[in-house]
Formats: sequence, structure tokens, C-alpha cells
Amino acid sequence: MARNVKPEPLVELDLNSPVFQSAWETLELVEQEKAFATFEKITQLTWNQVYRDKGLKWEKIHSIPAPKGIDALYSFRVSKSIRGIGFREDHFLRVLLIEPDHDAAYGKK
Repeated sequence: MARNVKPEPLVELDLNSPVFQSAWETLELVEQEKAFATFEKITQLTWNQVYRDKGLKWEKIHSIPAPKGIDALYSFRVSKSIRGIGFREDHFLRVLLIEPDHDAAYGKK
């Protein structure tokens, strides 16, 4: 038997950002359903699984400075046409916004 190894907690979501909420309200129902399915998937994963999941394409954003008190911002695939921007805080994924324009998620080029 394995020693008393604590199982890694599953990721929890924080979708309370006003910017996220505003963008969410502008999505068409079909896009909201796709996003909801992705968020549901994330909450069934550990952080190590999120980092390795090829479908989420979790990436550190280098072109946008992180707000004060946040180590780094990350981008992840919400659907084929939507990227999410957020950061990790303990076991939470704090989603700051979702961006239907894929390239805009990384800042102006």
C-alpha cells in the first residue's frame, strides 16, 4: 500500500471577475455551453493534469504583465474560438476574462 500520500486536490474555479462576467453575457448560448463544458472538465482535473492536457493548451503569457500580487497570467483554450485568461492561486483557477478573438488574448501584436 502507498504511504499516507494526500491526493492532489481538484482545481476549483473562480468566475467572479467583472470583466469575465461582462464577456460571458455577450456570448451566444452555444458558446456559453461549450465554455461551460470546458469549465466543468477543468474542475475534474488536478493542476498537474491541467498543465499536461493538450486540449486546454495551458500557456504562460509573456506579452501582458501580470497585475500586482500575481506571479503570472496564463491562457487556456475554452473552445475552438475562445481563449481564457487567468491565474492560479492555491487550488483555484481565477478566470479574469474570456476572449472570443483568439489573438487578442495575448495582447496586441
